[in-house]
Amino acid sequence: MNIALIAHDERKKEIIQFATAYTNILKNHQLFATGTTGKKISDATGLPIHRFQSGPLGGDQQIGAKIAEDEMDMVIFFRDPLTAQPHEPDISALLRLCDVHQIPLATNLAGAEILIRALDRGDFEWRNVIKDKKKDQE
Repeated sequence: MNIALIAHDERKKEIIQFATAYTNILKNHQLFATGTTGKKISDATGLPIHRFQSGPLGGDQQIGAKIAEDEMDMVIFFRDPLTAQPHEPDISALLRLCDVHQIPLATNLAGAEILIRALDRGDFEWRNVIKDKKKDQE
């Protein structure tokens, strides 16, 4: 599955700890991240990660484009709800796209742990079924 990992500055340490704790699950999937977050996770875990631009420079929009093209299966986005973000419209658009395209989304550690454990159990195989049906219709 294609998984996006994103974190605001105040949550980067937390997402690195999360990725480190769940490296054995994440290593079986294709990982994508915004710039700095991806570098920090990769440095800490050794996981290969496709890095987009940083969020304020368009990385959120690049991940949003993957969602719109049905090329992203899950988004883990550790948001900082207490700090204003200069690119808040981009963040809102990304969250909206997850809702529109039925992409599982976690915005905090508790939700991310639920999603990662469900992923490990195979609970998201329905995403592959949907993709296969779309391919058959083309």
